[in-house]
Amino acid sequence: MSSIDHIEEWRKRKQEAKASHKKLLKRLSKAKDKPMNERAESLHQEAFSKIDCLDCANCCKSIPPLLNDTDARRIARHLGMKEARFKDEYVTIDEDGDMVMNASPCPFLGENNYCDIYEVRPKACREYPHTDDYQFAGLKHLHATNAQYCPAVFYILEEMQKGL
Repeated sequence: MSSIDHIEEWRKRKQEAKASHKKLLKRLSKAKDKPMNERAESLHQEAFSKIDCLDCANCCKSIPPLLNDTDARRIARHLGMKEARFKDEYVTIDEDGDMVMNASPCPFLGENNYCDIYEVRPKACREYPHTDDYQFAGLKHLHATNAQYCPAVFYILEEMQKGL
């Protein structure tokens, strides 16, 4: 199955799978973190060997990333602008009081789904979708929602269901 095929399957099935993913994550809340993280790490590698983010970029098209002050300074410096101007032009404060990009799709999403600021992208973008580096167990509460935005998370949860 090609990357595009995986993405199309995700688009067709993500809504119907939402409830089963929530049940899976509830069951996994009783599991030990280390084996769960190891399984997720393995499935993360497998998912991203099958799914190319550049074929999708749905996260960049639909989820404004969180920014911290370090991100804002780094990106502003990269763009050759003052931090205050960067914040005025590209940042807003959301309903939770978090600093986020002010537009969806991301204003830095370029042609062919490439990120124009990839080398200095926000920490939230670098860590998304939180399924590798042994983050999975600690962020279980995010995965059912993230599976609605990311075909790789969907793949990981579907494969985890098969293993239970």
